[in-house]
Amino acid sequence: MTTSKSMLHTDRKRIVIKLGGSMLEGLQSGFFQKLHEMQGEGKKIVIVHGGGPSINAKLLANSIESIIDNGIRVTCEKSIAIVKDVLVGEVNPSLVHKLNREGIEAIGLSGFDGKLLTCTLLDEERYGFVGDIMSVNEGLLEKLLDSGIVPVISCIGATDSGKPLNINADTVASKVALAIGATSLMFVTDTPGIEIGNAIQTAVAPGDIAIWIENGDIYGGMIPKVRAAVDCLDAGVPSVQIADQHLAGTTIGFEEVLN
Repeated sequence: MTTSKSMLHTDRKRIVIKLGGSMLEGLQSGFFQKLHEMQGEGKKIVIVHGGGPSINAKLLANSIESIIDNGIRVTCEKSIAIVKDVLVGEVNPSLVHKLNREGIEAIGLSGFDGKLLTCTLLDEERYGFVGDIMSVNEGLLEKLLDSGIVPVISCIGATDSGKPLNINADTVASKVALAIGATSLMFVTDTPGIEIGNAIQTAVAPGDIAIWIENGDIYGGMIPKVRAAVDCLDAGVPSVQIADQHLAGTTIGFEEVLN
């Protein structure tokens, strides 16, 4: 899915790629080759990843129920420790290793590193230990990008006092894209776009999305994806994509873009 508004910031050539947790184990050589092609074109890449399946398995092993509310994981005091350990200690280094093995120089980060993601509680009563991002340390990311290194960000933020907070990965990706002035934000998932009536939509407008959310045609984890896409479109990110590994999906844009 591609969301377009304008061609602002095209000289920056910065791409933020968000990998869903369900994609991490099945990444194929073609995906890494695409990253090499992007770098060869002078594009600088930031990767943001989730880790839902691994988190769910660890929570189950510890007899903790997994609850998703409006696409956001409800995170109690016991589960935040598990989420942090899985994302920072397992999923992130595994992904970084795969990238390095494929010849892509990468380094793992969480919100704690260099105060990358400073947060407050989103809604403690409803979601528990889930963060609302107040600031992104874009200067840290700039230094890495200028050195040719791919930052790989796990979705754990921190309060000013150092309390860990879980953050929806789509939200992290959109905030990072806006902070660094990315030319494109790409959500890579196992669903190549918005599916309505058993059909992948090739082109939709933000108004369509609002109606489909209200009607329940768009639900669960797709809600924060499309909302993040529209928010980035409104904020000026020139291109937002939701695609599978083949980068095929739906286009979201304003009427003048779609027509």
